[in-house]
Amino acid sequence: MPLIGEYLGRCVAINDLDTANQAFYRHCASATLHLQHCSACDLMRYPTTTACPWCAAPEYDWKPVSGKGTLYSYTEVHHAIDPAFRPFIPYLILLVQLDEQAGQPTEHEALRINGNLATADGELADKALVQAVGIGSRLKIVFKDMGGGIALPLWTLDDEAEQPAQPWRHPSD
Repeated sequence: MPLIGEYLGRCVAINDLDTANQAFYRHCASATLHLQHCSACDLMRYPTTTACPWCAAPEYDWKPVSGKGTLYSYTEVHHAIDPAFRPFIPYLILLVQLDEQAGQPTEHEALRINGNLATADGELADKALVQAVGIGSRLKIVFKDMGGGIALPLWTLDDEAEQPAQPWRHPSD
């Protein structure tokens, strides 16, 4: 049976054949970030897959992680194709490098998770928050309940972490 929720007035459906993503978003509904953890090589992975990208073993369990990390990259959207996102322009799509598993399996690889920038209560960030975030900002995960026993992971500034004096942002035109 598919999992059905709603985000920004849009239906979100996770097919019943996609058991790994169903489990991921169910874990998010518990307000704790869990990632697939390979039973063979002991590495975590994201996004969900049917086999470990490092050793190809299919066996895994779910491991909770801190949900804290550093902004690795971002894109700033100024033209929303989906009308549901237009009231939030500009908004950020983030790639966050988690504190866990840094430099593994190689020095250039790490555990990175994407998501939108949001307020601490899970609403898409306003323009002031968008302008305050840049490469190097410390972030933590927040979850937006979508109903149906699933939640969406989003990112907000970690108010308990030391922030860079001036995080790097692409120069504005």
